[in-house]
This record gives sequence, structure tokens and C-alpha cells, in this order.
Amino acid sequence: MKITTEMVKELRSVTGAGVLEAKKTLEAANGDFEEAVVILRKKGAARAAKRADRDVNEGVIEVYSHPGSRIGVMLELNCETDFVARNEQFVDLAHNLALQIAAMSPKYVSIEDVDTEELEAELDVLRAQAAAEGKPPEIIEKIVTGRIGKYYEEVCLLEQPYIRDESIKIGEMLTEAIRTTGENIKVRRFARYELGEAI
Repeated sequence: MKITTEMVKELRSVTGAGVLEAKKTLEAANGDFEEAVVILRKKGAARAAKRADRDVNEGVIEVYSHPGSRIGVMLELNCETDFVARNEQFVDLAHNLALQIAAMSPKYVSIEDVDTEELEAELDVLRAQAAAEGKPPEIIEKIVTGRIGKYYEEVCLLEQPYIRDESIKIGEMLTEAIRTTGENIKVRRFARYELGEAI
């Protein structure tokens, strides 16, 4: 299949890939746009993994107040350089993450941050539910492993589907930002406040 300039342009606009990389990826995918996007996403994940150990001491503090001032979010998003921290895409990412936190109320940044005692309690509940459904003991652990993913989606920001496009997870958005900026990016911490919530 012939790769046209329009195809390359569209792939670049969706993925942020360079001209040559977009063209080569479309050729490798035989012109299949969706497959090319998947290939570039996988490459982005590989690049992000290579950058994961770089120091991130720059960034922004994003403060968001929901209309009506009933919910507020403060988020620290870090990157490697102040150049990227001032970049419009990076600032937009911080804002979108703050909106996500306001809407979905995660408790932790990632799975690694989940409190061990809380996780064990949740696993016990899931085991008890599976047993109450009459599931055989040898299948219960498999069921629990499947269901714990839902729990992580509720409490971990990076595991949540993005509120504006549920086909992407927040972790994938971060990976894509790392790929397009060429720098390591991390959500350092966040706090969410809701008027009248229990202290």
C-alpha cells in the first residue's frame, strides 16, 4: 500500500512521532493506521522505561478548583528540565491530571503506593465474595487476581481510564508525554479536597 503524506501527517498528529518515524511505522504496518498507532505506543513505552531512572527535579504545581469551589486539587508533576516544564503540552497534561483527580478521587499515584494493610483487607473481601458465590477454592485466587484490577482502577491514578477518553489509561497518557517530550515525567504527589468531607 502506498503511504501518502496525509497518512503520515495524521499519524504524527495522533502520536507526536517524527516524520520519518511515522512513515517507517506506516510502512511496517502496511498502511494500517490503527496498527501503526499501537506500534508507536509500544515504542513509546520502551523509551519511557529507558528514561524512568532519570532525575525529575523540575515541573509544575497545578492547582485546580472545581466550578462552585466544592472540590480542589493540588498536583505536583515533575520533569527533567524547566524548558519542558514551561511547554504548553506539559502544562495541559498537569491540568488534565488535576481534572482527573477531581472527578475520580484516586487515593494513590500508582499500584506501588497502595497501603499494604488496605490491599490485604481488600483481597480478603474479594476472597470472601468469591467463596460466597460458591466458587471452588482452586479458582478463587484467579478470580481475586482479576477483580483486584478493578480496585486498582478506583484507587490508583495511573491505572484509571482517562475521563475524556476511556480507551486510554492515565499511565499511558504519561508514557505518551514522555515519548513526545523526550524526558522522564512523574506524578510526584497530589491532594484532593472536597468541601464537608470527613477529616
